[in-house]
Amino acid sequence: MGGSLFGAFPLAYATILSSLYIPIMVMVIGLVFRTASFEFRENSENKVFWNYAFGIGSFVATLGQGFALAGVIEGIKVDASGHFIGTTWDWLNWRSVVVALTLIQGYVLIGSCYLIMKTSGKLQETHFKTAKLAAITTLIGAIAITTVVPIFSQFARELLFQTPFIYVFSIIPILGIILVTLLLVSINKKQERTPFILTILIFMLTFLGLALVVFSYIIPTSITIYQAAASPISLVFMLIFVGFLIPILLFYNIYNYFVFRG
Repeated sequence: MGGSLFGAFPLAYATILSSLYIPIMVMVIGLVFRTASFEFRENSENKVFWNYAFGIGSFVATLGQGFALAGVIEGIKVDASGHFIGTTWDWLNWRSVVVALTLIQGYVLIGSCYLIMKTSGKLQETHFKTAKLAAITTLIGAIAITTVVPIFSQFARELLFQTPFIYVFSIIPILGIILVTLLLVSINKKQERTPFILTILIFMLTFLGLALVVFSYIIPTSITIYQAAASPISLVFMLIFVGFLIPILLFYNIYNYFVFRG
């Protein structure tokens, strides 16, 4: 499968697009609409309209991202050669709806916790309420996803109940429940910084669990990252340029956060 820059990786890329191009396009359209709304709002007298437009763009972008994420978790149907053999609507089912809605609630949660730090008075009280509601709905969605995935995904079921993965995946839900409990306690106590920190930890724990489920597949459950990798020479060539740019990008972002802090 692998061994060439023009071999398996473009095939893997084309396979992903064949299966998930609709949610990906929905996400892109939502992001473009969101950005355009933000720019038009700045110079418009009717800011209420563009406020709603910005919210709709954000909702659509997150919805598309959630459906794409669900498609990756469930896997993409390919033949022995790695060609896509599924349908255009494989990504759309009740399980993907649960994943998408849970992701939306997760973004509401992290946004609300961030705004708790940045606001005060009645506006801050509103964000305390939305953060608490989003924490509860996100927890419900996470429990549903954790329960459903092993039932409907044979690959995930076989992986989760293998040693030592069974111990790792037993710890992650427990840590998640502990973090959510601490989050709800901090919200009830009207703490300003702690909810945001705990939300970041919850997201990191979620990403760790997702990475463990799909690793080492670039197209679950058919093509691994090793099969889809380019030749060693191409990888070294790309790594040199990426390795040079990453420190510059990190410094630029750290500098921006430092300048606009507070």
